[in-house]
Amino acid sequence: MKIQNVDVIRQSVPLKKPFITSLRTVHRADSIIVRIVTDDGRVGWGEAPPTLVITGDSLESIEAAITQVFAPLLTGKNVLAYEPLLQSVHQAMVGCSSAKAAVDMAIYDLVSQHCGLPLYQFLGGSKDTLETDYTVSVNAPEEMGDDAVRYVEAGFNVLKIKVGKGRIEDDIKRIQEVRRRVGDDIKIRVDANQGWQAKEAVRAIRRLEDLGLDLELVEQPVKAHDLEGLKYVTDSVETVIMVDEGVFSPAQAFEVLRRRAADMINIKLMKAGGIYKAQVINQLAEEFGVECMVGCMIESRVAATAAAHLAASKRNITRVDLDAPLMLREDPVIGGVQYEGRFMTFPKAPGLGIQDVVNTFGMEVV
Repeated sequence: MKIQNVDVIRQSVPLKKPFITSLRTVHRADSIIVRIVTDDGRVGWGEAPPTLVITGDSLESIEAAITQVFAPLLTGKNVLAYEPLLQSVHQAMVGCSSAKAAVDMAIYDLVSQHCGLPLYQFLGGSKDTLETDYTVSVNAPEEMGDDAVRYVEAGFNVLKIKVGKGRIEDDIKRIQEVRRRVGDDIKIRVDANQGWQAKEAVRAIRRLEDLGLDLELVEQPVKAHDLEGLKYVTDSVETVIMVDEGVFSPAQAFEVLRRRAADMINIKLMKAGGIYKAQVINQLAEEFGVECMVGCMIESRVAATAAAHLAASKRNITRVDLDAPLMLREDPVIGGVQYEGRFMTFPKAPGLGIQDVVNTFGMEVV
């Protein structure tokens, strides 16, 4: 089963509402869709959204990496020898993790299609349904409260609250308002997106604990590179601390785990460079007794489907944050994982189960 073509399509879908964090404001879900076609007619799908402030990848750099480096590398190669194939992808370029992820998920799509299994079963088959949270963008407390109520009324029982923008006193007010509006039965996760300093993070989290706001976890409270600060926060509070932007690679994950600098790891395919490396991160974490979440960037159901298959395949992945496709005004993906409120279910089709992707950007295949 040899690779015949590697095609890319630019995709752009407006969001229902701007997505705002301490790092950026997003109005549209832009991405590069990858389509790998084999000589027996199978099609594998992948996706890479640009996230300059996190991965450093732009639409242009993703497209160039795929068309100029990965496509020549992959064309004519046997997909079933996927381990050396994926190793060659990772060795071909430094960085470019999003482009690597798009190619990686398309290859796994093809391999699991060949085996006649949905990808999550091919990877391990731990569970066949998932429940995602829904993210509340950082805004004024009243607006965040309104958004939180709307998401709860839509059936979500776990909310991810974005903070880290402006004064830390304002962040505490935001979390208080959301908790007041949704009641005590809804789980709340807080994501500072690197927006706090270590000492103020400890002060804020202790204050939130004293207020009895019952947070499930706090994600990436300090800068991605500040491993000492992350450990200081983790050691100083009772609330679970999860690392996100601080872990891209298995080597970074090992360092966090070795130092016990965080209680959980958020794995994202766009950071890890795809499923191949993401599995290594999860396996390392499991050996250290540390659970993982699988999250996403602002992406369509192509990438979210791949992330969901990974999450469903492993028992150590106990939480998912895969709500991005629900934020889009239109859904360009035919097939793939399906959403019914917070519940995510998988098609019985082999691979990712994606049948086609509608080109909303109006550009021809490259």
